[in-house]
Amino acid sequence: MPVNENDPRVQRTRQLLMQAFMELLEEKKNIYSISVQDIAARATVNRATFYAHFADKFAFLESWMREKFQRKLSNELPNGSLSDMDGLRALMLSVFDFLARTRLYMTPGDRQFEPLFEIAMQKELDRLLLRWLRGLQQPSASPELVEATALFASWGIFGSAVQWSRAPRERTAESAVRDLLVVVAAGVKPVTG
Repeated sequence: MPVNENDPRVQRTRQLLMQAFMELLEEKKNIYSISVQDIAARATVNRATFYAHFADKFAFLESWMREKFQRKLSNELPNGSLSDMDGLRALMLSVFDFLARTRLYMTPGDRQFEPLFEIAMQKELDRLLLRWLRGLQQPSASPELVEATALFASWGIFGSAVQWSRAPRERTAESAVRDLLVVVAAGVKPVTG
């Protein structure tokens, strides 16, 4: 049975599970060796409670990464949201910074979780860009065009940030973002006018 995410007890339990995971991560210094049993025991709940909230460890990790990414974006964006090209630039820099920092702390054993984390971040980026573009949408732009544009922009930003974070940094994030902003700004024009 699905849980009601607005229920304060559900929110508190999820908070306990996330906090327990963070404590274990500080101790063990890697993700792969932390089990569901470890998380549940540290949070002082049983495994059944964990599974009432998350399908498995991968669903938990996806939620954890999405929440971390959401916090980063809300802290870095002007007024916590995307409103103009300056905000888009701040968003891009935040994505580049977040990926660089995440990669810095990944152990070789944790690399198996990279695709999961990347999908969670890209989905969140797409959601944010879609909301922004809907707010700027020209009457002539169809909903399908808006969705396609958000998808293009999110993958363009995210793919560029992933590539930059994986390769030896021959250029700064600021330099890469400056060029990327030109491309993405042109790409969103059919929607924003």
